[in-house]
Amino acid sequence: MSGGHSPAQRIKSSNGSKAQSTNSLSSTMSNSAIHHVGRHVALSRQSTHSPHSICFDFDHGFEAIENNQIFSYFMKHKYCYDIMPKSAKIVVFDTQLLVKKAFFALIYNGVRAAPLWDSKNQKFVGMLTITDFILILQKYYREANAKIDQLEEHKIETWREVLKEYSRPFIYLRPEDSLYDAVKILTQNRVHRLPIIDPHTGNVTCIVTHKRILRYLYLFIYDMPQPQFLSQTIEELKIGSYETIKTISTNTRIIEALNIFVSTRVSALPVVDQNQKLVNIYSKFDVIVSY
Repeated sequence: MSGGHSPAQRIKSSNGSKAQSTNSLSSTMSNSAIHHVGRHVALSRQSTHSPHSICFDFDHGFEAIENNQIFSYFMKHKYCYDIMPKSAKIVVFDTQLLVKKAFFALIYNGVRAAPLWDSKNQKFVGMLTITDFILILQKYYREANAKIDQLEEHKIETWREVLKEYSRPFIYLRPEDSLYDAVKILTQNRVHRLPIIDPHTGNVTCIVTHKRILRYLYLFIYDMPQPQFLSQTIEELKIGSYETIKTISTNTRIIEALNIFVSTRVSALPVVDQNQKLVNIYSKFDVIVSY
């Protein structure tokens, strides 16, 4: 893509990038089409240079900055490169991999999503997430003649076509993108994670999440002036949901919970008893684990 495009506009182009360096998973997945990068991030971090990585001046950097803009200012001067770990495990799936093996691999590796590599066209084409699994289960439930055992035979590539109406352009970040841009893209697209792709190698080096960014902010939070809103309550700031909250009970059918996940795009549902008292939380990841 052209370097002049903003991160929010940058969609993975059709130009082929280099395939991920891989090694196979052991045991039952050793012969599958899984790209499992064990120490790739450590190598990429050494070879990826952030042109903006400078020592932030905490003593004078916030002068003339409005109090409620302190965190925004910090995010605009920190970059995706800064939150990349020195070493991490990145799991990438080839679109030729069987769907069932792919979701088993997500559980096996303890991850919620994985970038998808199209080996035919030599490019990344999307992300496989728990939501995709829920959409597949939904489709099987609605079609009377469909059998869940068919997942044994279907490839990710097949289901990408079946669920085409839910597909989105593949959005990614570069190491030199600011954390402010990363947060903006995550919120505007209502996604929980975005891959960072090294423009020099074409490899995925890290998966950015809200949690990773918040952890990084917390490392420096006491080195910065404290925004006044930190003394307010989450209710005063209107953070969270306070009206029309979707809940389920212990008697709610799984398919009903799945329908709520899809229609509301929430990642978890409160489980309440007959007195509307919270007794548990049912998350999207619970769906795949129970399967």
